[in-house]
Amino acid sequence: MAAEPLEIHIIADSTGESAARIARAAVTQFPSRDFTLVRHRKTNSTAALMHALEAIRDSAPRSAVLYTLVNEELADLVGNFCRDAGIPHADLMTETMHALETITGIAADKVPMRPPGVEAEYFVRMSAIDFAVRMDDGSLPSALRECDICLVGPSRSGKTPLSIYLGYLGYKAVNVPLVPGIAPPKELFELDRWRIVGLTMDAERLLMIRGQRVRGMGGFGTKDGYADLVRIYDELDEIGKVQRRLGCPIIDTTGVAIEEAASRIIEIVDDRAHQVGTRLRQPPGIVRRGSDFRP
Repeated sequence: MAAEPLEIHIIADSTGESAARIARAAVTQFPSRDFTLVRHRKTNSTAALMHALEAIRDSAPRSAVLYTLVNEELADLVGNFCRDAGIPHADLMTETMHALETITGIAADKVPMRPPGVEAEYFVRMSAIDFAVRMDDGSLPSALRECDICLVGPSRSGKTPLSIYLGYLGYKAVNVPLVPGIAPPKELFELDRWRIVGLTMDAERLLMIRGQRVRGMGGFGTKDGYADLVRIYDELDEIGKVQRRLGCPIIDTTGVAIEEAASRIIEIVDDRAHQVGTRLRQPPGIVRRGSDFRP
């Protein structure tokens, strides 16, 4: 019998999205357990807070509490309640504000429900995502020179989701499919070599992914070898030759999380750029600290 899901209660004076993101990241480290996120939004009065705490009391001891309250009196109430009830908890806002007050020498405004500002970073990311979508599958070869990063590899090796995720990080990424029997666009060979990264994947894993796609398309692709293991091995060999002509490093995306693959790609491209005396464009909000960089 499966264990009952554990509850993470999020108390916030706004939407609670900031705490929810942290909670979602943290629960991935406990894959054997199921968690339910319970949000108590717009908790900016004592009455609203007491209502939320009563609901939390009923869920103990299989719950934890995360809270982002700029009002320190309300935050203290939550902390005292959780300590008295023996409920694990974390104040995600107060200590952060105290740390920033220390380094700025300025007292925080402590205004509830103040939304984060829309800064240049947001618009850079949206533009980069739009670029990745427009350039998907090498649809505009003439615009390849505008990219920060170019991914090349076989169909279904992860090129599209990676290029869009790199766009989310602020990099203008393009992906170009390499198809046996079809010459790559000449613009690809005119691109700076350091911008290009090749992708590959285990043939059997690629077969499984393509097989799922073929079934979703009603069997299309079964006759041309798209989802045939022997043909896939031959295809990967031919694509590998093109990647070697391009002089690009190759990343095997088999079983690699998109975040990890993107981090590897950025590090590789940045290192190769430095080797030729230039650098990968740095999006706003991204700071590199040598080899310790992680997006």
